[in-house]
Amino acid sequence: MGRTQITIGLFGFGVVGFGLWEVLEKTPGLKANIRRICVKTHGKKRPIPDEHFTFDKNDILNDEAINVVVELIDDADAAFEIVSTAMRNGKGVVSANKKMIAEHLPELLALQKEYAVPFLYEAATCASIPIIRNLEEYYDNDLLVSLQGIVNGSTNYILTRTAVDGISYNEALALAQQKGYAESNPALDVEGYDAKYKLTILLAHAFGIVEKPENIFHLGIQRLGDLELKLASEKGYKVKLMAHAVTLAGDKAAAFVLPQFVDSSNRFYTVDDVFNGVQTETSFADKQFFVGKGAGAFPTASAVLSDISALSYDYRYEYKKMAQQSLSLTSDFNLEVFVRHKDDNLVPLEDFIEISEHYRSVAGHYIVGWISFETLVNSAWISSPGVSVLMTSRSEVRTETRI
Repeated sequence: MGRTQITIGLFGFGVVGFGLWEVLEKTPGLKANIRRICVKTHGKKRPIPDEHFTFDKNDILNDEAINVVVELIDDADAAFEIVSTAMRNGKGVVSANKKMIAEHLPELLALQKEYAVPFLYEAATCASIPIIRNLEEYYDNDLLVSLQGIVNGSTNYILTRTAVDGISYNEALALAQQKGYAESNPALDVEGYDAKYKLTILLAHAFGIVEKPENIFHLGIQRLGDLELKLASEKGYKVKLMAHAVTLAGDKAAAFVLPQFVDSSNRFYTVDDVFNGVQTETSFADKQFFVGKGAGAFPTASAVLSDISALSYDYRYEYKKMAQQSLSLTSDFNLEVFVRHKDDNLVPLEDFIEISEHYRSVAGHYIVGWISFETLVNSAWISSPGVSVLMTSRSEVRTETRI
């Protein structure tokens, strides 16, 4: 099977865009070249000659010589306009914009079908880990039971520093910002939105579930306090921000993002710094574990390059799970959680199905117990800035009403 010559129009020339340029320069065997790069800032000094750049998106979108658009910008709304226009103009698209993809997945699916164009986005989920391609191809027939993972490198770096260096969350966040792993406004990462967008995308490929991100519950790590970090240290745990997707009885599934205590027997315990990890469990092959760098110029650029290479062989996602099964999300399940709070009147004990531990001190209080997910997400206290919620190290999704 011959390869198609790929002529690229690139949007964005930040860390990943320049990384892609460098990777392509070092991959002469790939029949691909960047014809034009669209950027928005005039007068900025860039590491390659000015003749490669344009400030007019139509110079790429209307160029018939360009057959693939690679979108690597931060603005999700502008990215959707670029991607949708490129598809309507018959161009294949590669994107790393997880927010844009998660928020517009139904429209993007429709555009791919209507205009018969490929749209690949491996770099939008876990950078160097080829999880989407594996979900599409390897897990085609062996039905998945669950998928869970550390899918945000910035938060994992922050949590690693709290565990290894014994520093506070705020100190670890400041360190991540100094090293460029977290933005000056880190809300997208630390509040769990980034992980939720990635989980939204993975749900489509793992279970054929197309859901709006706002319908998937998430909590980040921004409320982590000294009490739970001290407890983790004393018990030999680490805290990880985990994305979960689990099939349940019938045609239901659970999906959410929550911080979790993990002990040394858990494979995610050793996934530290900016690394991501994903574990799949299937009906027949049991569990597989993927690990790789989840952030950085070259890991992300390598995933973009892999998609470009796949396009040269006319590869496209088939979304087979959407035809194979019809699952929908439910909140009818239970979790064991740790809830730290400062006011006994804030978190009612009657919200819990069963309580195994209730601790009170001048430093703060906490409750450990099983709770209905429906009760948890709809409670009045879940959004309180004085409350921190984590899954326990032994917690799992259960559908029983009695523990």
